[in-house]
Amino acid sequence: MSAARRAALAGAGLTALYTGLIAGADGITKLVAGGYAAPQMFAISGALVIALSVLADRHPSQGKGLRTRRPGAMALRSAATVVAAVAFFQAFRLLPFTDVFLFIALMPILAALMSGPILGEYVRPAAWVALAAGVAGVVCLFPEGLHGVGSGHLWAGLAAVSGTFSMLMARLIGRTEQNALAQVFYPNLALCLTMSAALPFVWRPMSLADLGWIAAYAGLLFAARWVSVVALRLLAAYAVTPLMNLQFIWMVAIGALAFGELPTLSTVLGAVIVVGSGLYLVWDQIAPQERLSPDLRTDP
Repeated sequence: MSAARRAALAGAGLTALYTGLIAGADGITKLVAGGYAAPQMFAISGALVIALSVLADRHPSQGKGLRTRRPGAMALRSAATVVAAVAFFQAFRLLPFTDVFLFIALMPILAALMSGPILGEYVRPAAWVALAAGVAGVVCLFPEGLHGVGSGHLWAGLAAVSGTFSMLMARLIGRTEQNALAQVFYPNLALCLTMSAALPFVWRPMSLADLGWIAAYAGLLFAARWVSVVALRLLAAYAVTPLMNLQFIWMVAIGALAFGELPTLSTVLGAVIVVGSGLYLVWDQIAPQERLSPDLRTDP
């Protein structure tokens, strides 16, 4: 088996692992969002992730330090991570669990469109077709018309855009440095510092159980972000993000078991359309690859 194929398989496996980890973290976000403000959750969890990053760096297999050779890109990734975290928090607070997934599922299509100007990767015309289909899938959330759009949907849309940008920055940084821990450390440092500034205005006393949930969230988030950075280094963004649609299965299970939420028919239909458009985009990107001239081929 070639090294490139082994890297692709490893990236796919890590992406599948990421979906389980991040769905668990999202479930805790929804659980906590009803009782606390976003700054309280993210200031504490950000501090815990920072501590985990520093501890992990002390392991002999790491020990690369937390320096980065791309401070500008890292700053952009960190800022986008802060925006995405707050936006997803609000979306999970206001929307059913699986409804948010439709916006998460748009991220592969957004990644395909944004990878041109950001990563210099060739954007095929099919990306626009997939985007149109993806938007149609999201419209399925509003069977009574677009007047049903609420603030939760706007938060979810902002989260999808900023989250996709953060992921593309991770791939851009990963092209020139192998230090995945730095990409976990700095976004969470930015998140912790930003949220700590607002913490005195929103603080509420926490039970030990809720503190335990936030600690579990931090652990899942730390593992998920580390895994996603490595996966994005091994696979192109257009290949990683569609695999993340496995998250829908986890979100349906968590929504039903933890919150008693079952997806509506329109949500399922929308998910099928959005996921299908993402998979079509992957097929269009990979199938004709051998027929492209070398200068038009994307990263393997």
